[in-house]
Amino acid sequence: MSTPELPLHWAEPVQQFLNYLKHERGYSPQTLSSYQQQLTKLGLALHAEAASWFVLSEQQLQRQFLRFRKSGLSARSLSLAASALRSFYRYGISQQWLSQNPADYLKLPKPDKTLPKQLEIEQISQLLSFDSHDDILACRDKAMLELFYSSGLRLTELVALNLPDLQLSEALVRVTGKGNKQRQLPVGRMARSALREWLVQRPALLDADTPAADQQALFLSIERQRISPRQVRERVLHWAKQQGLGQQLHPHMLRHSFASHLLQSSGDLRGVQELLGHANLSTTQVYTHLDFQHLAKVYDSAHPRARKK
Repeated sequence: MSTPELPLHWAEPVQQFLNYLKHERGYSPQTLSSYQQQLTKLGLALHAEAASWFVLSEQQLQRQFLRFRKSGLSARSLSLAASALRSFYRYGISQQWLSQNPADYLKLPKPDKTLPKQLEIEQISQLLSFDSHDDILACRDKAMLELFYSSGLRLTELVALNLPDLQLSEALVRVTGKGNKQRQLPVGRMARSALREWLVQRPALLDADTPAADQQALFLSIERQRISPRQVRERVLHWAKQQGLGQQLHPHMLRHSFASHLLQSSGDLRGVQELLGHANLSTTQVYTHLDFQHLAKVYDSAHPRARKK
């Protein structure tokens, strides 16, 4: 069964918006794909009752979101759709396609707050304790995992790293985050050691078939090109299983663990915000909940009046 398509005059402004986000704002492919899916779903639901995106009223949008809710769409999914729609309309206003944003004041159910999953410090040590001296892929993987945890990188930031971004003598790495914003991050001692070992091994994964754009990639795959996000996810799962961690581990959990452990030690929320590259402090504040959970565990296990019989 073929997937229905948006009418051309509905699809074209969405494509212009996505091109703007890609080329002017530097949004990741994952974010662009999410925005396209959300707007396509909305457009397919709404195009029968209006001539274009830009004559829809707030009431029409509100009714559609209510229909989505009744059909079983989660509060989080509704929030994602509304966010994409608001951004699209803000772009439309900048292009003078409409004068005000009809999605600004949509009433939506509040999504349940879900805390990011993290590893305990002991689990991080267990994960990173594998021998990497006699296997080039293990050597590369240890360097990747140590850098993830040392510097709190996003997956897209890690795979985009090039050799000039790494300044081991200064214990720094330069990353390009969301919106093409660059930041410099410290690289810890264990990560520096793993990276030095990998840089010795790295030339073995280069050859004449390596694409020119990948010649400077910090992390290479067995296919002799820049490692892909999918391949990194697979290797993280491989080592989680190999090291006996009883959970589905993904790269972002190393970033969450970095943030939570740093906050537990320092209490410096603003500093953690800068290191993570969060535009808003509210995004970082989720880790204060994780920090409280840690403190509550310590209290329950240590306080004489809190211990469970």
